[in-house]
Amino acid sequence: MSKGSPGPTPGFLVWRLANKWRVAVDRAVAPLGLTHAQYSLVASLYGMQRAGERPSQRRLADHTGLEALYVSKLARALESAGLIERTRDPRDPRAVQLALTERGLTVTRQAIEVVQELLQQLLEPLGGLDAPRTRAFTDELRTLLDAPLAPPVPNDESSQGTPP
Repeated sequence: MSKGSPGPTPGFLVWRLANKWRVAVDRAVAPLGLTHAQYSLVASLYGMQRAGERPSQRRLADHTGLEALYVSKLARALESAGLIERTRDPRDPRAVQLALTERGLTVTRQAIEVVQELLQQLLEPLGGLDAPRTRAFTDELRTLLDAPLAPPVPNDESSQGTPP
């Protein structure tokens, strides 16, 4: 909480909501052998594949907002589980392309259904997944996510008092 605020700050509430939803999704997809992070990866990959894309790990990291190294780790685990295949990009031998396997497609479709039902439940206080309040809430979240962050200000004492 901030000094002038009588209640929790927006940042604290966003953090709490993100954690609540992450835990709920973790529990919902666990019977399918997935974690929330793995679900985010396979569901995003599913959507990209349906759009005709075979994304690289980097492209998928950018799309999901996850660190590239974490996407690489998740992709290796999902490959070991038989849900995705990782292949070298013929145009760039340093890049790894990802695709869902047949089993991955089946599990991902099931997971998407489970998570859609969960989202309906989580968004019920706003009227449900297709409610006007939910659409407005989603628009507000997009606005916050799309706003660029200012570059960090160096905390170097030698640069203080010097114009940038």
